Amino acid sequence: MAQTLELFLDAEADNAVRGLWRRLTEAGVAAPVRGRPHVTFAAARTIPAATRDLLREDLRLLSIPGLWLSTLAALDGALVLTAVVDTELLAVHSAVHDVLAKRVRQPAAYYLPGSWVPHCVLAQNLEPADVIAGFAALYPVGSLKARITEIAVVDSLTGEKDVLRDLEGT
Repeated sequence: MAQTLELFLDAEADNAVRGLWRRLTEAGVAAPVRGRPHVTFAAARTIPAATRDLLREDLRLLSIPGLWLSTLAALDGALVLTAVVDTELLAVHSAVHDVLAKRVRQPAAYYLPGSWVPHCVLAQNLEPADVIAGFAALYPVGSLKARITEIAVVDSLTGEKDVLRDLEGT
């Protein structure tokens, strides 16, 4: 996917996730995660500028819930910390996808309502032995309370970020 809608974590949660990344590296598990710790809400080949403007307007009106990242899991060759799913989180996710519906090119089904598993990636592109070593290095991880401080569309090819909402100032 070329563009993703990402929710970035507050400084304390960001530091905690980076600490987990370090623990993985110290255990010999390559954690090729780029950028800041985040939870991805949507992914598509393209999220056009007009759609981003609609998202900006919608996100301005929505109350963005905090996240409890609490379960260490393996998804598709990745180690992740999954979020507790509640009605507030699902309502925001659904509202975002209502805006995106029929307005983006090649949406990723993995992130659509009903399929989405909210998570923060700790390591990806792992071999089975690395998944086992990663679990051994991190388990148990405990619960991590995270506030969302920024919501942005990120281009995975260029790294370009278009901030749709900055929650630090609101």
